Amino acid sequence: MRVLFATAELTPVARVGGLAEAAAGLVGALRHAGIEVEVVLPDYSGVALDDQVATTMDLPAWARGPAHIRRGRHPVAGALTLVRVAGIERPHPYVDEHGEGWPDNDRRFMAFSAAVAELARARPPDVLHLNDWHTAATIGLLRRPPPSVLTIHTLGYQGVMDGGWLQVLAVDPTPFAWYGSANPLAGAIALVDRVITVSPNYAAEIVTEIGGMGLHERLAALGDRLVGIRNGIDTGIWDPRTDRHLPARYSADEPAGRAACRAALSAEAGWTDDGVAVAAMVSRLVEQKGIDLVLEAVRFLPGLPARLAVLGSGSAELAGDLAAAAAADPDRVWFVDGYDEPLAHRLFAGSNLFLMPSRFEPCGLAQMQAMAYGSIPVVTDVGGLHDTVIDADADRARGTGFVSASVDTAGLVDGLHRAVRAWRHPQRRAGIQARGMGHDWSWAEPAARHIELYESLR
Repeated sequence: MRVLFATAELTPVARVGGLAEAAAGLVGALRHAGIEVEVVLPDYSGVALDDQVATTMDLPAWARGPAHIRRGRHPVAGALTLVRVAGIERPHPYVDEHGEGWPDNDRRFMAFSAAVAELARARPPDVLHLNDWHTAATIGLLRRPPPSVLTIHTLGYQGVMDGGWLQVLAVDPTPFAWYGSANPLAGAIALVDRVITVSPNYAAEIVTEIGGMGLHERLAALGDRLVGIRNGIDTGIWDPRTDRHLPARYSADEPAGRAACRAALSAEAGWTDDGVAVAAMVSRLVEQKGIDLVLEAVRFLPGLPARLAVLGSGSAELAGDLAAAAAADPDRVWFVDGYDEPLAHRLFAGSNLFLMPSRFEPCGLAQMQAMAYGSIPVVTDVGGLHDTVIDADADRARGTGFVSASVDTAGLVDGLHRAVRAWRHPQRRAGIQARGMGHDWSWAEPAARHIELYESLR
């Protein structure tokens, strides 16, 4: 079987959020299972490839030039097809230095989608797998598409653009028409053979008016063509037994190294390792992730007691608020602005608890990474968090973390309080950690589900 897999992000070549990690993890697992996967990615910055072969492909006049194709091998990502179209090369895939979207994102990703369509025409795959809005228009640029799948990693970004783009489509533009504009995600939902979301619970949420972000009726109309498959994590990278970023390695069977990791993290944060629970966050700094709720919960840390370490980048306002909280109480709050992967690994290994109070969360990867490292998650009951974390008070035999009953400060503080209370009892803490660490969070089972779906389309 051959799959043409188009995505705007792929770790480590181009990474902004969870899309990059999810795409890389799934591709790696599919290839390991024997599936031939051609990964097509925008050529944002001239990434070096081994054994490179370059070609040029004509595109419609509106794309403002041909597509320059480079095929070769990346030392980490493996075989890649990189596509350079007019305007695609930028220091950031989506936004400028002020965090504003590039004004020509519509043309950039429509041209990229046109190149993906030409690649599918030139060598038809058994399955065309599209990801999010950046590639969604591909299905509207093919008169006779191969069997097709669209994965929605988040409905928060739909790529809505000027209605003039409806005129360039090769098919009836009606599915893409959206209140006077063009919506590539809406059109692809209507036209592909299957729509996948990245967790079963998110699939249930997005057919409701609250969770569907305007697309709930179209998604509900899919019936069993809408499928929820939980993401996994790359257990070759996220494994405390082999992690080169940690001061000490450990496992569920031999957990002693966690104490050394906690001591090292406390020293790095400038704290005394005095037995107070350490909670961590590794997150994009956006409203979706509940950062404002965490900021409101900071005043309750002394009473728990607990400390908080946060690593993240995004909103300048939220970053400023976190920096102010850390400056006001450096013995309780530590904040690092940006993304530092080695530090992320140390936070998972050195923290006792992991906070993820998302307002919505299609799947989430960090809660699975935290459990794999023995950090007990405190989460909200949304999306993939519902599918991956079992409340240890509601189910003492199977619990793997603590689930907030409400998406607000009171719910978060309650979950955090219950987690600290459980953590202070060594036997109970060990049971919760062992269940989280013992679960298979890898991509093996999700990849098998994708292969089954591909086969059903053939």
